[in-house]
Order: sequence, then C-alpha cells, then structure tokens
Amino acid sequence: MITAFVRFLSLFFLTFIAVPADAQFLRPHEPFDSSKAQSLPFTPGEIVVLGEDGQETHSFQFEVAGTDPTRSIGLMHRAEISEDRGMLFDFKRDRKVGMWMRNTFIPLDMLFLSSDGAVVTIAKNTVPHSEKTVSSRVRVRSVLELKVGTVARLGIKTGDSVKHAIFESYD
Repeated sequence: MITAFVRFLSLFFLTFIAVPADAQFLRPHEPFDSSKAQSLPFTPGEIVVLGEDGQETHSFQFEVAGTDPTRSIGLMHRAEISEDRGMLFDFKRDRKVGMWMRNTFIPLDMLFLSSDGAVVTIAKNTVPHSEKTVSSRVRVRSVLELKVGTVARLGIKTGDSVKHAIFESYD
C-alpha cells in the first residue's frame, strides 16, 4: 500500500511539478486560431535543384525563425502557405534536429540542411497535428518548411541546395 502511494506521488511529481507548466504534451492540440500565427519578415532565397541537364534555380521568400520563441511557433496556426514561400529554421550551429507538427494545420515538406545549405534529409507530406518527431537523422544547421508537394513539384533531392544569407556559402 505504501509503495503504491509512493509511486503515485512520484508520478504526480514528475507529471505536474518537475515539468514546465506550459508543457505542450499535457494538452491536446489547440483549435485553429489565426491570431496565434506569427508573421516574420520575408527574405529572398533560392532552391537550387541539380539535374542531368545542369541546375535549375527557383526563387523563394523565406521567413527566418532564428530564436527559440520563433522556432517554437514556426508555422503553427496558419491556414495556408504559398508555393513560393517557406519558413527557414536557423539553429545557428549543427546539431541533430527533431521537428513536430503540433498545432500546425497544413501538411508540409521539410528539407534538413547542412551549414552550407545542402539538402541532407527530406521529409515529405508531414501530418498536421502529429506529435511524432520528424528527425534530421544527422547533424544539420537548419530546416526549411515548404508547402506540401514542393519537393515532388521541383524534383528536390538530397545533394540539392538552398541559398540564403544564413549559409556561409551564400553569394
């Protein structure tokens, strides 16, 4: 009886006291509320797709989420994203990255990028509201989220690249 009570107290402590009060995993996803969406400044960027006939360059406008608060909100509470827009998550240094789709109402394609902008991992058609981690599987500098279907539409594959001011090799 005492051990059951001690287990209960331990579980209670770990669940409600040791975990931050705003821990997302304790709440179901939120209903759509466009007032909770963030709007970051757009900056020019390009996606360079290497093909058998050379390279194709596609112009985009990226919002850059470069701080913990902006990265934690990402594209949550958006109703749509344009074909020529994306959100670039800048982690400032190389590390393994895990993304999720909590409170994200639109499916996305994700490009995991090295410090020079090379595409190293691709996640296509991520599931809205999913709390399953979408992993970079390797160390990356950033993640680019795009409208679902962009990877297929442009033929993006590993080895292609993204050009933007955050990358050292940006011209």
